[in-house]
Amino acid sequence: MFRSLVTGCGAYLPSQVVTNADLSKRVDTDDAWIRQRTGICQRHIAAEGEMTSDLGLAAAKEALAQAGVAADAIDLIVCATSTPDETFPATATRIQYGLGMAGGAAFDVQAVCSGFVYGLSVADNFLRSGQASKALVIGAETFSRILDWEDRSTCVLFGDGAGAVVLEGIKQDGPANGKDRGILSTHLYSDGSHHDALYVDGGPSSTQSVGHLRMEGREVFRHAVVRMAEAVDAALEANGLTPGDVDWLVPHQANIRIIESMGKRLNLPSDRVVVTVDRHANTSAASIPLALNEAVGDGRIRSGDLLMMEAMGGGFTWGSALVRW
Repeated sequence: MFRSLVTGCGAYLPSQVVTNADLSKRVDTDDAWIRQRTGICQRHIAAEGEMTSDLGLAAAKEALAQAGVAADAIDLIVCATSTPDETFPATATRIQYGLGMAGGAAFDVQAVCSGFVYGLSVADNFLRSGQASKALVIGAETFSRILDWEDRSTCVLFGDGAGAVVLEGIKQDGPANGKDRGILSTHLYSDGSHHDALYVDGGPSSTQSVGHLRMEGREVFRHAVVRMAEAVDAALEANGLTPGDVDWLVPHQANIRIIESMGKRLNLPSDRVVVTVDRHANTSAASIPLALNEAVGDGRIRSGDLLMMEAMGGGFTWGSALVRW
């Protein structure tokens, strides 16, 4: 048996920054209204012609460099995205080509804001079974392309960006225990009955158009707090751990109120919760790896720390991942 060790992470944010004040010139909103309800101050927006694969490729290159792994040593790329370059082929294959890789497998997973946790789980299972030895898991989004910029209830919430991690399979020495470094477990869930609470009103098979994001904010908020708490509890129970064992919460960055609620559930002080929503807004599948990269890069997260990652997205989908750094 093998387990998956995170050996490198990387990130990319487009250079264009749009502040709340900038948005107030386009829609009926203001900085105080957005901050109070979401905690968001600004977001990054992809430049014209800058595609999801471009963002993902930049993050992937940084992750590989940090891990000290050559691109041709990767035999699996899983890209989590809800905003692919094209209907097909997979955005992961564009990234694979950009890295100069000719071998291995590359494909996308689509679980909206839970996408990175889903992608991590998929890659982890490939490595645990020995079907792959080194993998890239990428969360990359250009949500600005599916926003209705006249809808103030949604256009203020999202941004663009990408994050990536390198996973390497290492042999498991003896029975698994909560002190092992690497991915301890992942837990995935979905409930399709809540489609209308968060969706995009377009697609190849329905309207033959891209469409725009539509959301019932209160309904999503209500479910997010409950569902993510369930996923967190499942991860702790599966590993015989308690909230007191968790060193860091690295959550999906959708809303500061939800993030604070999850931190309180784990009895973590605010300085043990990684928050980037104020500067990145909601970058969907990219939000967790972006937050992870920041906290690793500035030295907050250290070897041996126990990380709880959790997310919920349209579908509904939700899940958690427990990782020993």
